[in-house]
Amino acid sequence: MIAGFARFWDSDLIHGFRTSPIAVLSALVLVLLIGAAAFAPFLAPHNPMDVASLSLLDSFKPPIGLGMEEADWSNPLGTDNQGRDVLSAIMYGMRISLEVGISAVVVAIVVGITIGLLAGYGGGTIDTVLMRVADVQLTFPAILTALLVDGVIMVALPRTMRDSLQIDVMIFAIGISLWPSVARTVRGSTLVERNKDYVLAARVIGVPSWRIMLKHVLPNVIGPVLVIGTLGLGLAVIAEATLSFLGVGLPPTQPSLGTLIRFGNDFLFSGQWWVSVFPGLTLILMVLAINLLGDWMRDALNPKLR
Repeated sequence: MIAGFARFWDSDLIHGFRTSPIAVLSALVLVLLIGAAAFAPFLAPHNPMDVASLSLLDSFKPPIGLGMEEADWSNPLGTDNQGRDVLSAIMYGMRISLEVGISAVVVAIVVGITIGLLAGYGGGTIDTVLMRVADVQLTFPAILTALLVDGVIMVALPRTMRDSLQIDVMIFAIGISLWPSVARTVRGSTLVERNKDYVLAARVIGVPSWRIMLKHVLPNVIGPVLVIGTLGLGLAVIAEATLSFLGVGLPPTQPSLGTLIRFGNDFLFSGQWWVSVFPGLTLILMVLAINLLGDWMRDALNPKLR
């Protein structure tokens, strides 16, 4: 076990990570943010979801460091119009944003891999039809596709089910908007793999096509998918924040970073800038760390750059 860990630690991938300051810093920032979100119930100074603990007398407290008498360490980043602690709201908001983002990326990867394998391995008419569908969807911005899918499903659902399924609908809408890039990447890699000797040998001995795709082709095309999934996580978090900012995302009772920014936007120019600025900076920092880590992963997994 120790020898295996030593080989892993000395591998080209880990060595490249350890020698890249940007990758290390991005990973540390991302781990810190994810840790703060995951352990928010234990680390947050207050529970912003507990309406009974809120007091309007504590509203619009300024953050520490502005030299104002109202500021205190119980609310280091200030409070909003309802007296909710901004730091605690950000920590809980990150949980929802990451939950939606990660789940949406999983949906995009599952749909994209399935369609990409079918198109690349099957070829012919099925390849043409599936890729033309992907091309049509790629002509629309992902946020518009997610907005359309979310709106259509929410209208089709009964009113009694809309609130309970709002998060699930958003995850599905964002995931569906991101699958074409995954599918095209998997298709391109599958077109290369399907003509290699190990695939031809599996065909000769009568291995079913579905087993060849899952057992032989998929493991050899998963590398680029991991890179797309990492970069797609940043896009999914931005998409969720955009939809929530527009007021068609998550309900106010479950505020994400986008919802917090939308709430604070009403007070941005009235002097209470911290209500919107701090969630916005957190969103920027999170997406920047994800994208920088994804860029490093893309270069590290590219055999031409080794």
